[in-house]
Amino acid sequence: MEHPSGFDLNRLERLTTHLQGRYIDEGKISGCQLALMRHGHLAYQRSLGQMDLQRGRSMADDAIFRIFSMTKPVTSVALMMLYERGLFQLDDPVCRWVPSWQEQCVYVAGDGGSPYQTEPLRRPVSIRDLLRHTSGLTYGGQLMSVGVEHPVDYRYRSLQATSIDRHGSMMGFMDKLSQIPLAYQPGEQWMYSLATDACGALVEIISGQAFPEFLQEHVFDPLGMVDTGFQVRPDQRSRLVANYRRDANQQLELIDDPETSRYLAEPTFFSGGGGLVGTTADYLRFCEMLRRGGELDGARILGPRTLEMMTRNHLKEGKDLSAWALGLFSESPNRGVGFGLGFASVIDPVVAGVMGGGDYYWGGAASTLFLVDPREEISLVFMTQLMPSSTYNFRGQLKNIIYSAIVE
Repeated sequence: MEHPSGFDLNRLERLTTHLQGRYIDEGKISGCQLALMRHGHLAYQRSLGQMDLQRGRSMADDAIFRIFSMTKPVTSVALMMLYERGLFQLDDPVCRWVPSWQEQCVYVAGDGGSPYQTEPLRRPVSIRDLLRHTSGLTYGGQLMSVGVEHPVDYRYRSLQATSIDRHGSMMGFMDKLSQIPLAYQPGEQWMYSLATDACGALVEIISGQAFPEFLQEHVFDPLGMVDTGFQVRPDQRSRLVANYRRDANQQLELIDDPETSRYLAEPTFFSGGGGLVGTTADYLRFCEMLRRGGELDGARILGPRTLEMMTRNHLKEGKDLSAWALGLFSESPNRGVGFGLGFASVIDPVVAGVMGGGDYYWGGAASTLFLVDPREEISLVFMTQLMPSSTYNFRGQLKNIIYSAIVE
């Protein structure tokens, strides 16, 4: 059965069979949601399984998820809105706004139990470095999915300079980062890191407006993202999904109960790298804005040429992540994949071993993911709550089913 979206809807039903049969019925995830649009038409939308196994609650259409690193593209868009106002250039040094970053140095040798041997910066960390994760920052060893521990991670933890500490001011967070040697010279490698938390701090510092207020006024309200924020409001509490991981026996283990979750209280640190919660419907609106070149329903968030620049490959020499990355991020492969200003992008589908090409995307630690494909005019949002995101390659599996269902 064909559809205005150009999908064969019967073939798209393979998504239901796959997710229900291979993952929910087998107890690998508790439940999930998937929403798919093409040419502006909703082609597929399902809520499957349960949102809370302990209480036997079915997945609600308006369920609220921890989107973790799917916060990063939102923060990157917010920062680039200030770029469009002429308030900075991509290669401006961060120390222009954060004086303590003038004192940064680069790790050479040593471990957490002894003083580090360091060398001076060859050039300052730039805003472009933060947006594309080439700043020399790390994640402080807080993410299993990164797959590499660096000696400087000890300093992050000892200074409580990770976003999961969730306390302190934005400038205080940036000043803490200045006390930690960079893992490499800026621009010379790619490493998934706290750089987007630093981008969130820059939104606040450059705009003069509190980061969550900036997002609310300039992104969420214009796009009608009514359920997205840094806290689950009292009226939303019954909609928060339980978060799980697999235990030693490969059974689902509850790690964040929706009745007692820290997301029920307002945080004291607003993480631009991973602090948001929201719904599938809200994030689909964000994706549709991206797909349409920065505008949705009359609300212009970014100019189309800004977005085009953001989604190009900004890695050194135009090479893919396999040439420059230290470690991995979740299920995202390095071969044939570039990285822009807040997004990964497929630059060689043959090398990456995927259909499509030209799509850009990211995901979150609880196995959430999104994809925007301007060529095929596709927006995809998948939500579940299973940590870490490297457990299953949902992205690759869903792409196989979705792209093979395109018949027009």
